[in-house]
This record gives sequence, C-alpha cells and structure tokens, in this order.
Amino acid sequence: MARGEHPEIPTLARMIAYPTVSDRPMVELAAYVAQRAEDQGFRVTLFEDDADAGKANVVCEAGPEGVPGGVTLSGHLDVVPVEGQRWASDPFILTERDGKLFGRGTADMKGFIAATIEALDRVDVRALTRPLALVWTYDEEVGCHGSAKLTQRLRDAGRALPDEALIGEPTDFQVLRMHPGHVTIVIRTAGASAHSSKPDLGASAIKAMGRVLVMLEDLERELIGERRFEGALERPWVTMNAGMIKGGAAVNMVPDQCELKMGYRPLPGDDPLDVARRVERRLAELALPEGTRAEVEVLRRTPSLLTPLGLPLEGLLSQHADHHEVGACPFATDGGNLAALGVRSLIFGPGSIDVAHKPDEHVDRGALARAVNIVEAVVRARCLS
Repeated sequence: MARGEHPEIPTLARMIAYPTVSDRPMVELAAYVAQRAEDQGFRVTLFEDDADAGKANVVCEAGPEGVPGGVTLSGHLDVVPVEGQRWASDPFILTERDGKLFGRGTADMKGFIAATIEALDRVDVRALTRPLALVWTYDEEVGCHGSAKLTQRLRDAGRALPDEALIGEPTDFQVLRMHPGHVTIVIRTAGASAHSSKPDLGASAIKAMGRVLVMLEDLERELIGERRFEGALERPWVTMNAGMIKGGAAVNMVPDQCELKMGYRPLPGDDPLDVARRVERRLAELALPEGTRAEVEVLRRTPSLLTPLGLPLEGLLSQHADHHEVGACPFATDGGNLAALGVRSLIFGPGSIDVAHKPDEHVDRGALARAVNIVEAVVRARCLS
C-alpha cells in the first residue's frame, strides 16, 4: 500500500507484516518503530533482553527533561498466535474489506502504535515544552513480561517517565481506569510410587490433588462473595481458573507426582499475592492422604491497575470518547507495571477487544484515522500548550 492521504494504513501494513507472536523474535519491528521515532527527533533507547534473544523494549523521549507534566504513550509490539484459526486472508498481510482493516494485531494493538507514529509526523517534537515519552514493549500478551523488566531497569537507572500515560488498547474509544491483575501459581503434590497391584504400598499424589481441588472450589466460592467495584467490573470478585493438570507415569503405577497450574485475577488495588498466601495456609491445614504432601509456588504475576478519577488526561480524553462514563477493562495491561514508576495510566484506543485474539481481527479504517487525530490533540494539549 502506498503512502497517501491516510499514511497510517501503510504504516500499519508494515507493522502487521512483522509476525511478532510472543514466542518469536521481534527486534526487527522494535528497530522499525525506533527508527521512525529517531527520524522525528526523539532520543531513543533500545532495551534488549539479555536473557531472551530477539526481544527488546523501546523508549523514545522528547521535550525538556525534569519538567512536570507531559504524557507517556504506550503499547505492546507482540501479538497472539494464529495457529488453528481460520482466517479469510493472510493474518500477516493487511487486507481491507468493506472499510475494515484485517490482520493480526490491527486492533490489539499495532493500530494504535501506527496511529501514534503518524500523529507525531504532524508535530515538531523538537519544539515540545513538556516531556513526551513513547514506551513500546514486548511480551505483553504472555504476562506483561517486557514492561516488568523495563520498569525495573528504569528504576535501577533512576529514570522517570511523564506521570500520566495513555495505553492504546482497543476500548472502542472508552476511557478505562482499572483492571484486574493476573497471577499464575503451581501446586505440586508428592507421594510414593508403587505397583498398582499393591496400591497400599504407595501414596497417590493424584488422590492428594483431588483434595486440593475441593479446597480450591471452597476458596473460589468465598472469593465470589467478597465483591468490590460492582457496577464497574463485569465480575467484581477474584476469579480463579484451574487451567492445567498433569500427574503419574503409567496406568499400572501409583503416581508419586502431580502438578496443577492455575490462575487468579486480583481486583484493582489488591495485593497480588493475597490469594496465593490464602492457598498456602489452606494447604498447610488440609488433611491429605497419608504419605503425601503439597506445596505452592508463584510462577508469574501481572499487577492490577487502579488509577484515580479526575486526572487531567482523563478530562482531555473524555472530549474524544464515545462513552460518558469512565470504566474498567477485564484484561490486564502494561499499566500495572508502569505504576511502579509512579505513572498513572488510562486505557483508551481504537478497535474492539471483542475481535482481538480471534480470526479476522480488524480495526475500522475510520477509527484508525480518528486515532491519529486524537493522539495529535493529546500531544499538543499535554506537551505544547
């Protein structure tokens, strides 16, 4: 697609062509967005991941340093897989049909990043009077890993970002200020193996896990009763899901190992490890079969987000919003990690989460063009006026 009246479309096409599924390298796309920002006059830092080759966060800064105000614009460069999905067109070639732009990441969330790049071509960033930062991350789709590592590196270096952030996830242009987090834990039960003809000589780790599952159901019922943010969240309680289980080696052996991976979603403002500690206490009190034991380990945590009402950025975005109320989203974002830097984030962008992660993901052509205008207006209001 040639650049023309709507340059955000060929920019999005270029970005979609990078198949930045989270389990693949994404440094080529990181280099592309970094070069675009450098050409616009930003000071660009590429934070490569030493432990994971092919991964990098991109931080682009412009305007005076140490001046209050300004804005951070943020998004993730990775996308979810397409394997097993039936697409009407190649998911990594941007295709337009009936005013909709189809491709993996069009809504979630390369569309917003492409719109931001083109919006900033309309602004002389060398003339900014307050700071502007672009934060493009990796591996958001698998637990916000990139932003977690980035915030730690920025804190270690004593570097700050503008303290109000727009994260351009697909919200159909509704301002959202909170979301649950996500914590993954693993529960392991151990016993003793034996021949299945003499099961009394062993101790079944699977039987022990059965009692653990009953305990978890009891805890889940309790959590459903501990409701907050009713009217804002669709499910105003900590949701739990026992997602993966494996155990045993053969049908004629008493299993000596069993493992359960489960996730739960802390409510906005919650201590993310509160439920994990409750599980640990209940495991310690649980009557397990003789000869078995259980332990719990936290594998991964993505913080929740709770941004206060009434930020100046909220007032600005509300002028462009399609919904009067400031709401909540059910999915996690990089905003929870950015809060560790004192950054207060709002979620607002083109496209719908209802089509994200699905075959034939798309964003409306008109919504993408509108996002360019909104980002330009936000930057001018926050960084130039």
